[in-house]
Amino acid sequence: MNSDNIDIMINELAKELNETLKGSVADALMSKMGKRLYFPKGIIAQGGEAAKSASFANGTIGMAVSGGAPIELESYKKLMPTLNSRETVAYAKTAGNPDLRQLWKEKIIEKNPSLKNKKFSLPILVSGLTSVLSYVCDLFVDEDKPLLTANPCWDNYELIACARCNADFHQFKCFENGHFNLKDLERAVKEDAEKYGSVRILLNFPQNPSGYSPTKDEAASIVKIIKSVAESGAKVLILSDDAYFGLNYENDIEPQSLFAYMADLHENVLAIKADGPTKEDFAWGFRTGFITFASKGFSDEQINGLQTKFMSAIRSSVSCSSTPSQSIVLHALKDEAHDRQKKELREMLKRRYDKVRAFVDSRKSDVLEPLPFNSGYFMSFNVKKGNAEDIRRKLLDEKGIGIIQIDAYTLRVAFSSIDEEKIEEVYESIYNVAEAM
Repeated sequence: MNSDNIDIMINELAKELNETLKGSVADALMSKMGKRLYFPKGIIAQGGEAAKSASFANGTIGMAVSGGAPIELESYKKLMPTLNSRETVAYAKTAGNPDLRQLWKEKIIEKNPSLKNKKFSLPILVSGLTSVLSYVCDLFVDEDKPLLTANPCWDNYELIACARCNADFHQFKCFENGHFNLKDLERAVKEDAEKYGSVRILLNFPQNPSGYSPTKDEAASIVKIIKSVAESGAKVLILSDDAYFGLNYENDIEPQSLFAYMADLHENVLAIKADGPTKEDFAWGFRTGFITFASKGFSDEQINGLQTKFMSAIRSSVSCSSTPSQSIVLHALKDEAHDRQKKELREMLKRRYDKVRAFVDSRKSDVLEPLPFNSGYFMSFNVKKGNAEDIRRKLLDEKGIGIIQIDAYTLRVAFSSIDEEKIEEVYESIYNVAEAM
């Protein structure tokens, strides 16, 4: 199919958005699906107009309403007595609750002070951080636009890039000689840049499965690598998966997201931040995540255009996210006790980390080699002899201990889910089983 036929297939609204983004780094990086996406001027748009102007009656949205408020079953209301029906059973806006989005942006700046005077989008709310990754890939990854990330990595990255987007999946070796592998990262980024003229890289810190975050010097080196490639003329998408943001246990870790440094790094860099309360605020089942993006020189019109592209991806998949989750998160973030409670739980995780650190530092093995770890929920072992799956299976069958086999040579242990008093026994069993095989 030639380009003329492809252009005919694109909706006029999509063409308008593409024209708005024309010449930007987002335009250069966009996938075929990204080019096709548009936000229809249909039910949602017309309903928004009616919400502002329909003073007598509003017959636009498919909800049952009485006296201007959504009807709510008592069986639901009694379970959420402090929330009104608009906060529980009403449809949410496509991009999320505006008050929560604004508050989350303020929290991002609070946690990343380097962003204070930088221009970046209002966060878009989606149904979990996985949705952020999926929508970013929908817009920017396809058959000739591969995704690059670390090895080892979370298995869902490959599922999204390959199975959903039919893209190649490229990886760099995350560690070398007990340190973050800056050299292989640079090699992989430059190879993609030279071959495709663009790079789409996903960096996850604290990392899953290793539980590693870069030091301040390493973070600065990563930024330098990306800037160098951008200055060479390549377009770079840098996606920061900040699911475990702030869960740092050592003093030399870079405290800010890489997004804070990438947001205005270069006109050829599109920086995207994936975050939310899922892990960092201990709200796993709420399925609430945020997409935030920036690029040096982005105009307001281009920010709005790319935001609309993301909204069209949301509208064409889940339509909108859960209203009760958004309402609860909004109220919780305003609660004066929220940060104190979060600090207490983080201190609990730090105690578990300290016990794991003390154990593995004192235990030498010819079979298991701990990968570098200093943050997050996990740590992982490189299996130097034997097979990771055999060790996992034997631990489960004989010891009643569950851990995860990431690949044939990598075992992940979520110390976040192991009670402190059980940690030494669990790790003793892991080493004993591995060394006996």
